[in-house]
Amino acid sequence: MTRLSIQRTAADNPYLHKDFHGALSTGIDYLQRIYGDDAVRRYLRQFARTFYAPLTRDLNVRGLAAMRAHLEAIYAVEGVEISLTGTEDELVLAVPYCPAVRHLRAKHYPVAALFVETTRTVYAAICEDTPFTAELLEYDAETGRARVRFSRRSA
Repeated sequence: MTRLSIQRTAADNPYLHKDFHGALSTGIDYLQRIYGDDAVRRYLRQFARTFYAPLTRDLNVRGLAAMRAHLEAIYAVEGVEISLTGTEDELVLAVPYCPAVRHLRAKHYPVAALFVETTRTVYAAICEDTPFTAELLEYDAETGRARVRFSRRSA
């Protein structure tokens, strides 16, 4: 009898981290309940300033082209079609739904009340110490649909 075998490694599979979002939501809820809203924002800011430090440096070098490339790449991995419009001084991101929120709701996991801060606080922190700022224009807590404007700081 002929035996077929398949050899695969983790690198052969698309990178997905959906269950990370459940842990993040639970952590945000815990921080909010025990330490308050500001603790959630401080945590997310500290995380973003560290994890996204290369993106912050790239924003200083390449401007909003760096943010555009980053957004296109991360949403492509998540399988979400986004809209990016703008100029070298302004970039507007429109996300039809947040893949994290969609996953949490599909699995009937709770979505932390401050989950919005994973958008608002994280993008603002990435833009700190750059010529740009991030402003959350719209956010739907039910779906995570959002619009964010990145723009050049006024002189």
